[in-house]
Amino acid sequence: MNFIDRRLNPKGKSLANRQRFVRIAQGELKEAVARSLEKRTITDIESGEKVSIPTGRIHEPRFRSAATGGKRDIVLPGNVDFVEGDTIQRPQGGGGGGGGGSGQASPEGRAEDMFQFTLTRDEFLSVLFDGLELPNLVKTNLKDTMVTRPTRAGLSVSGSPSNLNLKRTMRNSMGRRLALHRPRLADLALIDAEIAAAEARGANEATLAELRERRERMVTKMRRIPFIDPVDARYNRFTQQPKPNAQAVVFFLMDVSGSMTEAMKQLAKRFFLLLNLFLHRHYRHVDIVFIRHTSEAQEVDEETFFGSRETGGTVVSSALKVMREVIEDRYSPDDWNIYAAQASDGDNFAQDSELCSKLLTESLLPVCQFFAYIEVYDERETAILRNEANASELWRCYRRVAPEDPRLAMKRVFEKKDIYPVFEELFTPQRTTA
Repeated sequence: MNFIDRRLNPKGKSLANRQRFVRIAQGELKEAVARSLEKRTITDIESGEKVSIPTGRIHEPRFRSAATGGKRDIVLPGNVDFVEGDTIQRPQGGGGGGGGGSGQASPEGRAEDMFQFTLTRDEFLSVLFDGLELPNLVKTNLKDTMVTRPTRAGLSVSGSPSNLNLKRTMRNSMGRRLALHRPRLADLALIDAEIAAAEARGANEATLAELRERRERMVTKMRRIPFIDPVDARYNRFTQQPKPNAQAVVFFLMDVSGSMTEAMKQLAKRFFLLLNLFLHRHYRHVDIVFIRHTSEAQEVDEETFFGSRETGGTVVSSALKVMREVIEDRYSPDDWNIYAAQASDGDNFAQDSELCSKLLTESLLPVCQFFAYIEVYDERETAILRNEANASELWRCYRRVAPEDPRLAMKRVFEKKDIYPVFEELFTPQRTTA
């Protein structure tokens, strides 16, 4: 059973309750976050969000008085007709205590109140990417290569002042002062007020002497028992834990040719922005290589990849060739986990699509941990192209490779609401590759 602290928290002290709520409502928050992505522009895809959840789906157990049973001997506030011990007659007609309404049922159907919860940027991204990971990350020859990283390992009674745990230190201080009955400043103020009142009413010297002696004992005890003692201090402790030193590189391959409408490019960019955020949030050291292509392909920086408006003809194999060259030049498959995500509308001439299939089979898939192909469509073509029989030539060529090599995953995206489910399916931990 979970006990929820609903008392008002001082500013900045509600973190534990927020984290507990996020854990309890993880599924509902994930659905709400996924829905919110559909309404966002590319520029604000990573900001926080106010999400709405039906209250019935986040029900929490509560203690309350039972409506029936038990022994009751109370008089409720506002009662003017009964006194304690009176026997109350059963209502006529078998009716119970009503709720005070008019008794008229609403003609409308049932509805649930919506609970609104504002997620910070970190909470939004945490819910968005919870449980996702790059498949098959650690190379065999890297499993014995270990690095050490500092990891929290509880508390210690000594350490650097910069690692002082203020919360635990103050808690220990308060417990020690309470146990030793150290007088508080409020107690000292009370005895001062008593002395002043005694002097004002002209009390005898014996009474004044006793009060002053009590005050002196309090002051002496306060000096002997410090507010904070070195025995109270607690420090955060860190140990160096060995962890696998896995290196990874992810290739982003995006078609920006003339056949890609602006709507298609926006769908592709949304997918790559999600992937970019996911990699930066979940992995300490991951290289990202950005490749754009028309009839020619080139490696570009992140700003150019997402912002350039260059267009032209279509030769998809040019991007795969550049990826192969970069791998040969900088990323040895013996030392690097290699991943790739390709987005295109599939509009390519037949001979080049066959070449793409050959490059995948012979050069890229053997060195990749995972290769995801995303084909984007214009929403206006959804009704025609949702059937795979009407898929592009490139899709059909890749489809012949996919059953033979589980490292190749293929997904189709028709509108914005498809982006996150596709992304989530591609990077679930259950996915395994050869």
